[in-house]
Amino acid sequence: MSLHVHPNCLHMATRSDGTPWWTAFPSPKSTPRSISDQEVFRLLEDALGDHNNSAEKQQHQTKDFLLVDVRRTDFNGGTISTAINVPAHGFYVTRGGLYALCRQAGMKRVVFYCGQSNGRGPRCAAWMQDYIDEVGGADEMEALVLTGGIKGWVKEYGGKMIDGYEEEAWKEEEK
Repeated sequence: MSLHVHPNCLHMATRSDGTPWWTAFPSPKSTPRSISDQEVFRLLEDALGDHNNSAEKQQHQTKDFLLVDVRRTDFNGGTISTAINVPAHGFYVTRGGLYALCRQAGMKRVVFYCGQSNGRGPRCAAWMQDYIDEVGGADEMEALVLTGGIKGWVKEYGGKMIDGYEEEAWKEEEK
């Protein structure tokens, strides 16, 4: 059995001409707003409580936002609590599915981040906002960029609200 690979995904993963991976996809039109790590921390506290233990996390909490970590090869050291990992390199072709899931779950905000939110995070947020605008969902949902990315979060909060926190990974980042 062979696995179907979307031509754009295959193309971006095997670029040999030296061009950046994102050039395989349309340029984003949107410029998503930023959201501070302090605001996201407050949202998580409201959704999870001020406890970072598994018993508290297992209780169903209503929240209207989704965190999307778009790191790929640099996905280490943990991720912000409740975030899903959707690597940027394959995001464009899956954005419709993510939108459908978010809409069905009642998400109002989809917050993207990468290492520092200087490249992949803003690009994926823009692609998501473009899609939201294209399908007429702008009144229901917004794509945002986490200021400072995961590195800014760890600098501000250390291991607080981080799933799979590995202190050693962040010590390596400081070097």
